[in-house]
Amino acid sequence: MVKKNYIYILILIIVTTLALFFSRKSPNIKEIRFGASLPLSGINQNLGEEVVIGSSIYFNHVNAKGGIDGKKIKFIYFDDKYEPEITQTNIKKLIGKDKVFALFDFVGTPTVKKVMPIIKNSKIPFIAPYTGASFLRNPKNSNIVNLRSSYKEEIDALVDYLVVNKKITKFSIFYQNDDYGKEGYIALLSALKKRNLSLQSEGTYKRNTLFVKQAIYDISQKKPEAIILIGAYKPTARFIKKARHSSLKNVIFCPISFVNADALMSELNNDGKNLLFSQVVPTYSQNTQITKEYKKLLKFYYPTHKPTFASFESFLAAKVVVHALKKSDGNINESNFLYNLKHSDKNTLGDIKISYKNTQLLNRVYLLKYSKGKFQLLREKQ
Repeated sequence: MVKKNYIYILILIIVTTLALFFSRKSPNIKEIRFGASLPLSGINQNLGEEVVIGSSIYFNHVNAKGGIDGKKIKFIYFDDKYEPEITQTNIKKLIGKDKVFALFDFVGTPTVKKVMPIIKNSKIPFIAPYTGASFLRNPKNSNIVNLRSSYKEEIDALVDYLVVNKKITKFSIFYQNDDYGKEGYIALLSALKKRNLSLQSEGTYKRNTLFVKQAIYDISQKKPEAIILIGAYKPTARFIKKARHSSLKNVIFCPISFVNADALMSELNNDGKNLLFSQVVPTYSQNTQITKEYKKLLKFYYPTHKPTFASFESFLAAKVVVHALKKSDGNINESNFLYNLKHSDKNTLGDIKISYKNTQLLNRVYLLKYSKGKFQLLREKQ
């Protein structure tokens, strides 16, 4: 009797496991679903829209050619207004209702941090989030694959350039008062300590607001020579505009990649004076095979839309993802997909070489200035 019960329980476990497996996989038989939560309204709307555009143009291109082994890619995305609570609702919907194959193109540090327990527990592939947060770079989280370099690398590259090339020693920081801003703050303290320097002053603003007046006052008290900017594009632009009419008018303003350089320049009426940008992808104005492909597809699907760093980065992410799917040779599953991503050929993106280390595929930082209507490379750091 005990033996029969044992066999019954074993069969029940097997049947239940298979049922869960096929309920998870069945929606992807005819299509491969990727899901995102990102800001499509509110103060960071432009960034979310650019990320969707960049990925969509490449997925549409692949689908027009028949998809992957006859399966079309479906990109499902929801607006979270850059609010973590909404992100949590969205990710549950993507996994539970839409049964996406992988989570892809999520935007924002505070939003992603809110759903980290779900990402860890579900073990679903979490690919190319648009954030350089350190908590996404723990090798123990084997289902997370980043495309971009970290905020720590970006800020270290900025500080190194300013210290070595500009002989600057007085640094301050303007940052969003949440997990995103704290990531930048900690990274800056580390970069300064490595060079026997200390932070002069700091100013903050609340996420999804434009209240920067107090930050300008707080920072200006110590008369910095450079200010690292860890914010969204609208409040950052307002900060720069107001700072330029204060005692901070001659400092060097240093926005990191998440600030959204193209939208920032639009807000500043293309005035690039005293701006030093860090980016995690090279400028799209280069005349390379990969930039030509990006701009050709962008023009085809969005004829009036201009190239941007954000859409270029998400285009590159989509291209890497498709390459990993194609390497599955018809056996598309999560483990194969993650393995293929982590073992992507270095020439997958042409002139932009990739190599999986530190949980990320791109490991370079590009420092640029904005002059004569375009971004110009000053230094590339690996």
